[in-house]
Amino acid sequence: MADAELLAPVHAFLGTTTPRAWCEAAAGDLSTLLNDHANCEKKAASTALALMFRYDRDGALADAMSRIAREELRHFEQVAALMRRLEIAHCPVSASRYAQGLRALVRSAEPDRLLDLLVCGAFVEARSCERFHALRPFLPEPIATFYGRLLASEARHFEAYLRLAEERFSAEAVADRCAHFRKEEARLIEGEDPELRFHSGLPAFA
Repeated sequence: MADAELLAPVHAFLGTTTPRAWCEAAAGDLSTLLNDHANCEKKAASTALALMFRYDRDGALADAMSRIAREELRHFEQVAALMRRLEIAHCPVSASRYAQGLRALVRSAEPDRLLDLLVCGAFVEARSCERFHALRPFLPEPIATFYGRLLASEARHFEAYLRLAEERFSAEAVADRCAHFRKEEARLIEGEDPELRFHSGLPAFA
């Protein structure tokens, strides 16, 4: 499938695109970018596993989360291998403002919590897909090619989260929560961030 076809539903879902200034700043700090990318893959796997355990009576959800967790862990291994190849040392990085901002929107009572977790997952995966594509022209090899290979799986994860929400909740409820998350997600992407992260906003750090 061509990149344009993969990205069309992603762009339609998101409320804004990655600013060029962020891409330029990220390309100028590959150590932070790849270290945080590795963290994101681990967190994505952890999120999928947490959903499997919390909603273990939902067989279809568990199957989907199992597949996503396996792919995210494989991506982590690939990022770690790329870092070793490029002689980029592992270093700790703090959580992003983006992740904290989206998580703050998740309601605590069920079944609202499940809906919000699925919608949140859809936005994180859609943004990751969009960002891999946006970054490619700014990155050296072999990182650019690697990010191109990640597009299809991230788009698939986005669609899986959204489909799980649509199968379990009314169209109106899903649309309402997507609109709510979309507004905040765009604000986080377009706002300034003091530190570079894979999902950070405009570079106040540049």
